[in-house]
Amino acid sequence: MDTQTAASPPIAHDSSTSGRLKPNSLGVLGILFFVLSAQAPLTGMAGAVPLAVGIGNGAGTPAAYVVSGAIVLLFSVGFVAMGRHVVDAGAFYTYIGKGLGRLTGSGSAAVALFAYCAIQAAMYGLYGATVSGLVEHYAGVHVAWWVWVLVTMAVVQVLGAAGIEMGAKVLTVFVLAEFSILFAFALVTFFKGGGPEGLGFTDSFSPSAVLQGAPGVALMFAVASMFGFEATAIYGEEAREPRKTVPRATYLSVAVVTGFFAFTSWMLISAHGASKATADAGAALESGDATTFVFGPIADRFGAWTGDVLPVLLATSLFAGVLAFHNSANRYLFSLGREGLLPHRLTAINRRHSPWVAGNVQTVIALLLVAPFALLGKDPVLTLFSWFSGVAVLAMMLLYFLTSVSVIAFFRRSRADTRPWNTLVAPALGALGIAGAIVLIVQNFTTLIGGDKTTALWLQLTVPVILALGVAAARLTRGRAGERN
Repeated sequence: MDTQTAASPPIAHDSSTSGRLKPNSLGVLGILFFVLSAQAPLTGMAGAVPLAVGIGNGAGTPAAYVVSGAIVLLFSVGFVAMGRHVVDAGAFYTYIGKGLGRLTGSGSAAVALFAYCAIQAAMYGLYGATVSGLVEHYAGVHVAWWVWVLVTMAVVQVLGAAGIEMGAKVLTVFVLAEFSILFAFALVTFFKGGGPEGLGFTDSFSPSAVLQGAPGVALMFAVASMFGFEATAIYGEEAREPRKTVPRATYLSVAVVTGFFAFTSWMLISAHGASKATADAGAALESGDATTFVFGPIADRFGAWTGDVLPVLLATSLFAGVLAFHNSANRYLFSLGREGLLPHRLTAINRRHSPWVAGNVQTVIALLLVAPFALLGKDPVLTLFSWFSGVAVLAMMLLYFLTSVSVIAFFRRSRADTRPWNTLVAPALGALGIAGAIVLIVQNFTTLIGGDKTTALWLQLTVPVILALGVAAARLTRGRAGERN
């Protein structure tokens, strides 16, 4: 470890409050599984890849995942450097507050909480529709999607209250199941020499392939697939040796996610044939079931039995993501209560050191977000899932950008770490890459949400509005929450 870094003790949270999360509960692999479950590998593959291939840059989509991974890796360098000095369950807003001031940090806290709750609600929509379809297919009984969502909310609440170790164990099972079948398919396809046109490496990774079609759209979906990796810092307070565990988990999660999506999407395109992949993805999108682009080659490789298993794994993938974002959001609520920005009652923990009051509030928020779509009879996939996942990605990218800028400001002022690459060059390059991604997301937001321009505009406006509301709330609570800088 760098001597300049080691010489500066971490700036911990205020220990005067009663709420304390359970330390030494998670190792590198435990945190990694929370990250992977939040990113829901099967959901990302079956949902984003057909869109990236069909309306993005076709066979060049795997390279978009490599580029997005490089951007996130640059961001992670400064993110990790800051994490060595600040350990708190409200990672983003704490980091941003340290560099850009309490008001900006508080505004970002509202954005982060909104992003986590929105993506969880989005997943509930797709999850409810998926489970409803499975039950109707196998049992011949139609049960409304929102009924399954209500039942699952109760289960998630119980698991969240049972403690972080229980949640990690449940997620491990689900993540390994979906990850294994996708990775097995990719490996078998690779070692068999690819599909009808071979591996097609240059078809996916050459400069001409990367720039064909609409590369900006593919990059947008690739960046969206990285959502959730930052949860490594959220669990720093519960990690074993956080100054070692969190950096390792962060870099490992970025490497695993980038490698997984790039390699598996490459093998999917190879299985279809690089010259046919775009047309096949377009046909799958037009059919209304984009998953056939992914599930079809897997069934061809392993047999028809995967047609029964993969939809079930998609449901468990979504459940794992819902549980992961529940844990992330309730830790944000817990941390905001500890800072005085929200009622102190949110810091209450149970015998398992789980923030149970914050968990209850998070479940209520999820219910409030989902209920209007159920009451109005809206399609849970075309509206709830599409709208909220799009706005959550935009909100999270704003947080990435503010964090990168904050890292530079914090270390220029504090001199706690003087390494140029870690505290200036990499964060600056990451900020530029993220800014470019934000521009692409805004330009293609209608495509991202699958809606109309008016809906897209209103959804985009919610992000700056939430940021402003967070700043306003911080001004009103200035007397209860002291300056952290």
